[in-house]
Amino acid sequence: MGAADVLPTPVPGGPGGAVLRLLERLSALGARPGDSRDAMLRQGMLILASLLIVLLSCVWVVIYLAHGDPRSAAIPALYQVVTVAGVVVLARTRRFGVFRTTQLLMFLVLPALLQASLGGFVASSGMVLWSTFVPLAALALLGVRGSLAWLVAVFAELVLLAAIDPSLARHPAILPTGLVVTLFVLNVIGVTVSAYVMLGYFVEQRELARLALEGEQERSQRLLLNVLPEPIAERLKQRTGVIAEQYDDVSVLFADLVGFTERSQIMAPDELVAVLDRVFSAFDRVADAEGVEKIKTIGDAYMLAAGVPDRRPDHLEAVARAGLAMRAELAAIAREPGYGWLAVRIGIDTGPAVAGVIGRRRFIYDLWGDTVNTASRMESHGLPGEIQVTERVADALRGTFSVRRRGTVVVKGKGPMTTYLLDGPAPPSRAPDAGRP
Repeated sequence: MGAADVLPTPVPGGPGGAVLRLLERLSALGARPGDSRDAMLRQGMLILASLLIVLLSCVWVVIYLAHGDPRSAAIPALYQVVTVAGVVVLARTRRFGVFRTTQLLMFLVLPALLQASLGGFVASSGMVLWSTFVPLAALALLGVRGSLAWLVAVFAELVLLAAIDPSLARHPAILPTGLVVTLFVLNVIGVTVSAYVMLGYFVEQRELARLALEGEQERSQRLLLNVLPEPIAERLKQRTGVIAEQYDDVSVLFADLVGFTERSQIMAPDELVAVLDRVFSAFDRVADAEGVEKIKTIGDAYMLAAGVPDRRPDHLEAVARAGLAMRAELAAIAREPGYGWLAVRIGIDTGPAVAGVIGRRRFIYDLWGDTVNTASRMESHGLPGEIQVTERVADALRGTFSVRRRGTVVVKGKGPMTTYLLDGPAPPSRAPDAGRP
């Protein structure tokens, strides 16, 4: 792959985009493998500026020849020849450093020589103004440190020309006063336009960089929010260190696809991933709708919680609604052809837990504690198509949701536990008739 391949094809539209496209084409003349896009655009900028000055210098060549001053006309002509030859050599050798140094030297020396040949500042219409282009170009191409020497060189040149100006002014070129003024205006316009184009390029590049940075920040924010809850992500961006907090009252839900491990042994990899993506995407929509936090997925298991990281009084009701909606979503998928084998077990518990962020390279927001372990056991010891909850969950939901006693279940690591099954919202109570005493 060549260096030109580093530059992306799409560029902004409008005049700015046209300039960038031209710079990209010109930068390819001296591009080398490994050159960054920014470095190549800077190279293209110098090549473009040099070629524009070649065209502009035709005006000076014609004017000086027309007024019988071939010596002065030879100086801009020399710039034209050296620049065109330099571009040809650059395209063959890719040695941009040589081209850059040659151009900077000509920008520095030739205007001073032309001013000396014409008879000083006044007679030359301030031709040395073109030397001010040198530190600007050096700043763009070499940075602050690299441009300081060129800035000093311009100052030294101006001091020298000022010192010898009385001597040069004794033998000025014979040019009409109107032409001298016109050339002065052209010099000012030429230097101003050149500086404006250069600064405009950097302003546009800065704006493009700002937009690109904002896009990257937005993309990074979206990726971060896919991993961490928004309040935790904001805390992580503001400070480093351990993020952990004790919560006295949270609700945790685990869901697991029944028989998925056995089924996965006979499924094609793309089919397996497609099923999980379909199911977990539906669960994600439920979590978003209920305002609960998806904590993680482990294989074919899905974990969510409420009351973390933001505390809320209705955390258990939100998790119960989420569990019922997840079961309904899976049942709808299972009614489709080819998905009839799908079933889910869901377990819920409520109580205290510790929540925090672990990892440094790949962050994960997780929960720990007996509540988390018990919710996981409710799922693993549950029944297909059912939502099994602990007794404390059933007591808290009774009256708002319909729960029925399952019985005593021997739970691994917990022993015998009385568990309940969550069926749905409690039916509305029937108010007595208004006319009945």
